[in-house]
Amino acid sequence: MNHAGEPTEPTGFARVGSVYYPTLVAVLTALVIISNVTATKGVEFGPIITDGGFLVFPLTYIIGDVLSEVYGFKAARRAVFLGFAMNALAALVFWVTLYLPAADFYENQAALEAVVHAYTQLIVAGLAGFLVGQTLNAWVVVKIKERTKEKHLWARLIGSSVVGQLGDTVVFCAIAASAIGINTFRDFAVYTALGWFYKTIVEIVILPVTYRVIGYIKRREPTYQPML
Repeated sequence: MNHAGEPTEPTGFARVGSVYYPTLVAVLTALVIISNVTATKGVEFGPIITDGGFLVFPLTYIIGDVLSEVYGFKAARRAVFLGFAMNALAALVFWVTLYLPAADFYENQAALEAVVHAYTQLIVAGLAGFLVGQTLNAWVVVKIKERTKEKHLWARLIGSSVVGQLGDTVVFCAIAASAIGINTFRDFAVYTALGWFYKTIVEIVILPVTYRVIGYIKRREPTYQPML
């Protein structure tokens, strides 16, 4: 509490009522919806088995890192819940559209059914995996920050990526594998291991970009208070 009896923000994080927080939440939500739609297609590069979500899904964890580092655990968790509320709405609209009377000239009903059924299963998988993964991701960032303060940002970002992506990938793949046609244990193991490895490596490779984004927002976010 301050002298006026009003609650003060914890040192080391910014308030969510700024222009940057809703923008980051909007980008996170869009990326999650896009990745869930594209994940309905299984993709194979020789021995490598994945899904179309690999194109943008790692970026959701970069946004999650930024939210956790700048705004804290509760704010990051709120963003995750909002993102999946919009995903649930998207799934509902897809189902309603699926059962609307088709026009005589519309010839893609079977294809739409296949995508919507797969998307719904992926929504469940994504909700479970993303909630587990992003919660672990945000928790690791905040816990390491409590020890390192403003130093060693790389340790927070890499540590949270390894732990968060592992939890997310195992949960997601266990539910989603059958939706994209993965039916053998070998394919499932490859799908899970390579998914975790790929997403973690992408986050590490893009670390300089994440550093710049976090630095940019910290410098321009008027409510951010460095953790001393």
